[in-house]
Amino acid sequence: MVTLEDVIKNEEVEALIKGAQKQLDSLGYTEHSHRHISIVSKRAGEILQKLGYPERTVELAKIAGYLHDIGNCVNRVDHAHSGAILAYNILKDMGMDVNERTEITMAIGNHDENTGTAISDVSAALILADKSDVHRDRVTNTNLSTFDIHDRVNYAVTGADLVLNQEERKINLNLTIDTKLCPVLDYFEIFMDRTMMSKYAAKYLKIWFELVINGTKLL
Repeated sequence: MVTLEDVIKNEEVEALIKGAQKQLDSLGYTEHSHRHISIVSKRAGEILQKLGYPERTVELAKIAGYLHDIGNCVNRVDHAHSGAILAYNILKDMGMDVNERTEITMAIGNHDENTGTAISDVSAALILADKSDVHRDRVTNTNLSTFDIHDRVNYAVTGADLVLNQEERKINLNLTIDTKLCPVLDYFEIFMDRTMMSKYAAKYLKIWFELVINGTKLL
C-alpha cells in the first residue's frame, strides 16, 4: 500500500510542490510549501485518529493533506481541481488502489472554500486542518509596509492551535492575534468563508467547531 512516506519521497510530487511555491511567490501569496502541507497532513491525520477511524483512513487523510496544494503549480485559480487530477494520476502511477486514490481526489478537489465542501470524512478532516493553519510563519513578504490584508492578518497571528476533545466531540481553533498589528474584525473579513467551511466540516464529522481568539469564544 502507498504510504505518506512513499509520497514524500516521490520526485514528481516534490517538483510540483516547489513549482507551486515558485508561482505563489511570484503572485505574492502566503507560504503553501513544505511547512504548510506538513502541518495540514499531520493535523488531518490526527483528527481522524482521535475520532477512532481505521489506521488506513488516517493514512489517506495524511496523504491528501500533503498533496492538497500541488495544483498551485498549474494556476492559483481552481488549484483544488487541477491538484486533484494531478494527485489521482501520480497515485495511480504509484500503484495505489483505485478506491483509495478516488477518496484522496475527492478530498483535494473539495478543500477550497470557493468551490468545495465536506463530502467525506477524509475531506472534512482536510478542510479543518487546512483552514486552521493561519500564522505569521506563512508570510513570505518581509516588507511590512507593503503588506496586504492577507499578509497583515497572517502576520498578526502568533499562535494557532487546533484542539480536539474526543469526549465532548468538540474541536477548537485557538488563535492568538496581536491586535496592535491587526484588529480581530480583519480576520473575519477575509476568513469568514473559511470559518464557516470549517464549521460545516466539523458537523460532517459529527463534532462541534468553536473559534476562540485571544481567549474569547467568537463562534
